[in-house]
Amino acid sequence: RAAMAARTALLLLLGAAAAPGPARGSQGDREPLYRECLSRCERQNCSGAALRNFRARQPLYMGLTGWSCRDDCQYECMWVTVRRYLQGGHRVPQFHGKWPFSRFLFFQEPASAFASFLNGLASFVMLLRYKAAVPPACPMYPTCVTFAWVSLNAWFWSTVFHTRDTALTEKLDYFCASAVVLHSVYLCCVRTLGLQRPALISIFRAFLLLFLACHVSYLTLVRFDYGYNMAANTAMG
Repeated sequence: RAAMAARTALLLLLGAAAAPGPARGSQGDREPLYRECLSRCERQNCSGAALRNFRARQPLYMGLTGWSCRDDCQYECMWVTVRRYLQGGHRVPQFHGKWPFSRFLFFQEPASAFASFLNGLASFVMLLRYKAAVPPACPMYPTCVTFAWVSLNAWFWSTVFHTRDTALTEKLDYFCASAVVLHSVYLCCVRTLGLQRPALISIFRAFLLLFLACHVSYLTLVRFDYGYNMAANTAMG
């Protein structure tokens, strides 16, 4: 049952992440300087012969990870705007909901991507150790193994998101992190109550799945609200 619930949640997350969401912006990408720079860069580099030249010069690893001409223009114009802010003595603004980071190769946020990868690796090692030490007949075995895979899935998408930030990878990162929080609550309740009251824990599992569905639906269809997402995860976790 735990594995089936995890598969249901994963399908929900993938479906919601693929759905288009409402547009949003930040101070940096609303700046006239940024918009003018982006428009000029796209006119000069992202059509016709200029676009073919861009693709010919673009490193293979950048193309394979989805860096388009527009993405490159956004990156360059972001730093043009940041430099202007710093020259004027202003604080660095956010762009598209995020702080600016210097990319390395195709890694958009290299330090964060590496940290997420290490967390995922640690989770995988602990899963192997758990499976080697605990027999499958243990009552908590299915729930703990499912939690490990939910966590691994979250760290995988966190690594992908920090490597290449797109609307899809951002949603998968946030939604899968929420799934980890809710599954940790579920794991705690199974450990303390569920083994003696299976009917009660089944109802609680259904409630958590419903909460996750509502949470994901709100962020996908109504508003991708970072503050709400943080508050909801903190309240449940």
